[in-house]
This record gives sequence, structure tokens and C-alpha cells, in this order.
Amino acid sequence: MGTFSPHLATNFTDMQLLAILNRVMHPAITKLEQQNRKPAVAQIQSGDTVRVHQLIREGNKQRVQVFEGVVIRTRRLGTLSATITVRRIASGVGVEKTYLIHSPNVAKVEVVRRARVRRNFLSYLRERRGKSARLKEVTFDRAAANVSEVKAEVNEDPLATDEVSDADLTEIATDGATEEVAVETSTEEVAKEESKEAAADEPQNDPAAESDEQQLADQEAEAGVEKADQS
Repeated sequence: MGTFSPHLATNFTDMQLLAILNRVMHPAITKLEQQNRKPAVAQIQSGDTVRVHQLIREGNKQRVQVFEGVVIRTRRLGTLSATITVRRIASGVGVEKTYLIHSPNVAKVEVVRRARVRRNFLSYLRERRGKSARLKEVTFDRAAANVSEVKAEVNEDPLATDEVSDADLTEIATDGATEEVAVETSTEEVAKEESKEAAADEPQNDPAAESDEQQLADQEAEAGVEKADQS
């Protein structure tokens, strides 16, 4: 593996320099960069008016701050360390911010307008104000330039969840119907229970009263026998 001199970078374009670095770079570093790169980002170039959505963390809270301005410089596009410098005028003061496109703190970069420029670094805009700082706009395919970020995680399908819940409800209803059929078919048990309830409702005979009635019947039978003998 040969050595790479940084002084030769001035003689190559960004794409040529990227190809050379990919040959020299260690495979482990290349794999790490591929894992941390976003699957898709917006196609940004110098002169674009972009709207950057940045995540701001304040303690346990998190909010999104939108910064809109003109891209005056792009560096190392197509790599993990790609950056853009956005400039805007706020209260008469020029404000510039540099963002890492693949940073997790950058939620989204949206291209609003596109202008025709012939430079990569629009440093002359720092000295211009008003109409002189305006760029000539050109028409472009906004939908193609703004590529939405593709998330790696798989979202659950709400329709599939509804189908599962309906299946669960159907299974529960089927179990209830089975129980009802089993109760209806066991008529013998129902008849036994009704006979037991009827027997429990009937008044029970007192054994003492039954013995008294038996004694009276015996006495009447003896009296009848005596009368027959006397006659």
C-alpha cells in the first residue's frame, strides 16, 4: 500500500480525491463510515436556499430549530464528513452555520430554491447587501432534490395489528359459543338439578306426627276387633 501526500489534493477534484482515499483507507474505517452514513440525503449544491432542521437538546427536553439561508460552501460531498455552510442575514447581521449532513443532530435538510452559480465557495456574498446579494434562480425538480431520509427500523403495520386484534376477538367469541353449546346439550344434568330443587322446595314430614298417626290407626283397629268379638 502506497502513501498519499496531502499536497497532491490540489490537483484533483473532489470525486477523484474521494476515489484515491477509498483505495488508501483501511477497510475497517470504510465499514464504520458505511454504518454511520444516512441512507439518503438531499442533493445540495452551492447557491441553494436550504432549510436545515437541527435537533436542540435542553436537559431532558428536545426541540427542532429551523435555520434557513443560502449555501455558500460545500465540502467533501459524498463522504461521511460532508459539510455545508449556510448564511443568512438576521437583524442586519450576517450569520453563518456549518452543518455535518450525516450528523444525527441534523434531522432534515430541505432545498427550497436553487440558483445558478459558477463557484463552490460564494465568499463574495459576505460583502453584498440587498439586491446585489441576490442570486439568479433556476427551475429544478424539488421532489427529486429533496430525498426523504429512509429509516432503518421497520415500523409496525397498523392494519396487521387490527387483524390480530380481530382474530383475538373472534377466538374469544368462538370460545364463548362453545361453552354455551356445551351447557345446552347437557339436559340430563339440568333435569337432575331441577328435581333436586323441587324436592328441596317440598315440605318435609315430621317423624313425631307420623308416629302419632300410626298409634291412632292401631287404636282404631283394636277397637274394631273388640266390637267384633262382643257381637
